[in-house]
Amino acid sequence: MAPLRSSPLQWLCSLLLLASAASALKFELPSHGGAENHKKERCIRNFVGQETLVVVTATVDGYKGDGMTVNIHIRDALGNDYAKAKDVVGESRSVFTSHADAAFDVCFENIQTGTRRPNPSFRHVELDIDIGADAKDWSAIQATEKLKPVEADLRRIEELTAEIVREMDYLRTREQKLRDTNESTNTRVKWFGIGTTWLLIGLWGWQIMYLRAYFRSKHLI
Repeated sequence: MAPLRSSPLQWLCSLLLLASAASALKFELPSHGGAENHKKERCIRNFVGQETLVVVTATVDGYKGDGMTVNIHIRDALGNDYAKAKDVVGESRSVFTSHADAAFDVCFENIQTGTRRPNPSFRHVELDIDIGADAKDWSAIQATEKLKPVEADLRRIEELTAEIVREMDYLRTREQKLRDTNESTNTRVKWFGIGTTWLLIGLWGWQIMYLRAYFRSKHLI
């Protein structure tokens, strides 16, 4: 029997699925006094395109009444607020659609609520951010549309490919804008340099004429 060979389509599917797979981020969130909460936020930043589905899942250990309160604030660089979760314990899920092409931050703060410092004085946080096609519930889509597993995988890969194409188009557009700005700046600097050179030449000529007239008036030349 001849050995099985992977087709280019299978290689592409594997690469796309591997690129879309991302493990959750785990970290410790130390507590602090509430008076300094604006300085003690821990934020995780990610970029998202306009009108893109985003699912943020955060799992926080501990229990209510342990002397700590974990709050979550999701906002983008343009000032849009997407979610504000207070006193989070266990799993917290936030689903939103982005308003613009911008970076968004998932910020955590752990405030001490008791008079005594808790022991331990931190919470464990597990964060998972799914964007675009990864944020969709493909099991539900497969059941609703009665798709085969292969068809569901192909649909997912198709959407992942479309997202990559849109991202490349966005990057190309930004590169064009930056290139146009660079060329415009170079042109302005060039004309500024030419104008400054002619100004210095004119000033040099005026100084020579002035000094010659001054020396003649003093009968030095």
